[in-house]
Amino acid sequence: MKDARDLAREQFGKNPERYVSSPVHAKGASLDRIVELLSPRGNETVLDIATGGGHTALAVAPHVARVIATDLTPPMLEAARAFLTSRGIANVEFRVADATSLPFTDGEFEAVTCRIAPHHFPDVRAFLREVHRVLKPGGIAIVVDNVVPEDEKAAAFINAFEKTRDPSHVWAYPPSSWVKFFEEAGFLDLQVESFFKALDFEAWTDLKGMEPATKDRLRDMLVEAPPKALDALFPEDREGALWFYLQELLIRGVKPGS
Repeated sequence: MKDARDLAREQFGKNPERYVSSPVHAKGASLDRIVELLSPRGNETVLDIATGGGHTALAVAPHVARVIATDLTPPMLEAARAFLTSRGIANVEFRVADATSLPFTDGEFEAVTCRIAPHHFPDVRAFLREVHRVLKPGGIAIVVDNVVPEDEKAAAFINAFEKTRDPSHVWAYPPSSWVKFFEEAGFLDLQVESFFKALDFEAWTDLKGMEPATKDRLRDMLVEAPPKALDALFPEDREGALWFYLQELLIRGVKPGS
């Protein structure tokens, strides 16, 4: 039976270039906010975990000395490398790495970023323990991910909705869980912010290249969602096109010490 890592390699290795060009990943308020909250001085080495198409690394790289961009999927790393090279970025290195078992020494980085990926991780607590371990004292961790409502029924429905689209989806958590995870990992001075992103249903499903029957099932799930899930997803018709919303949470924490 395939585990979450195998499914992620399979899903993201199929068409990695789609994630380079995906507006959901390439744009968004959270990208600029990551750079602002890092407050880079220009001499930092930053680790970007699960870099995907490389968009976070691209945003951060001009402001720091070096970025190490990791991903579990080699074809995705190659697509990210080609993308950043085409943009003239020369201070990013690429490494294959598992987010829950990082191949780096303790206290190696001034900052760690990870954007729109942890819902694919089999163990978010292990991921944050690793982030804490590889940060220098006083280092900053910034994680951005999709979140679900605190209501358990709505959360379960939205996670089922996501997993129907993408079998490598593991679990999206509510904001309160992320705060708890960061505190358990030992981070202090937490800062939490929310962003809402509007998604074109057709583009969102086409990113995975799914079968028409699966797309139809997802469309039915979206418009027939239970009330609290419907309030969160808020499907709407825009000139004949189906759109809906997902919430992103940005959480920043500091490793104690200096």
